[in-house]
Amino acid sequence: METPYYYLTVIGFIATFIGTLGGGGGLINLPSMLLLGVPIHTAIASNKFSNTFSSFTSFYTIWKKQQVNLKLGLSIVPFTIIGGGTGALLASFLTEEILLKMALVLLVIATILNISKSKLKKKEHNGTIAPLYYPTYIGIGAFDGLFGPGQATLLMHSFINAGHSFLTSIGLTRLQTFASCFISFLVYFTMGYFDWRVGVALGIGSFFGAQTALKLANRLAFLPWQKILSAFSVFLIIYLFLKILY
Repeated sequence: METPYYYLTVIGFIATFIGTLGGGGGLINLPSMLLLGVPIHTAIASNKFSNTFSSFTSFYTIWKKQQVNLKLGLSIVPFTIIGGGTGALLASFLTEEILLKMALVLLVIATILNISKSKLKKKEHNGTIAPLYYPTYIGIGAFDGLFGPGQATLLMHSFINAGHSFLTSIGLTRLQTFASCFISFLVYFTMGYFDWRVGVALGIGSFFGAQTALKLANRLAFLPWQKILSAFSVFLIIYLFLKILY
């Protein structure tokens, strides 16, 4: 497989930049890797590897600014880890053909979810924070371990709808993303699905994409990031379908 690895760095930057601000950057980098000929298991494993580093560094940056309730974030982590490990184990036992078909269907569902979520109005909480339903994060973690794209969008909305600020929601989302990606990466790595060349190239781009997004988050929060993400992902999914069919 001849893969232009510098393309993966660019893809990682763009996907993580948009994903950090709006959630769901995997809707860009996963189909992009598949279009470049990266095997589906390797693509998911590389996505977990790059997200592990980019999500932790971006979480740490926000935490230093005292924008995240660390106790709250850590209380959710065990549920996320259980889900992430379970999802990755399931994916590792599926054949590439089955997982690819599942991925295409889930990409469409995640994109539709992202589009529909962008049309929902945020709830007014009058400064109060609603409690979180923790078992939900087992399901979100499992979805991330099995597939990935759309997971951050679900997390962002769960925190924003509970009354947390935009920047705080990013921080909480990045912490849970780190937890699920780390445990699922370990599963994929143990099963022999990880390619260091793909993972490192994607990871470098993801790191700089996340840091750039965090520096510009407050200035760019007003932009329709979910619509921008949806436009990218719809184009990539259609192109991927056509490439597979023809």
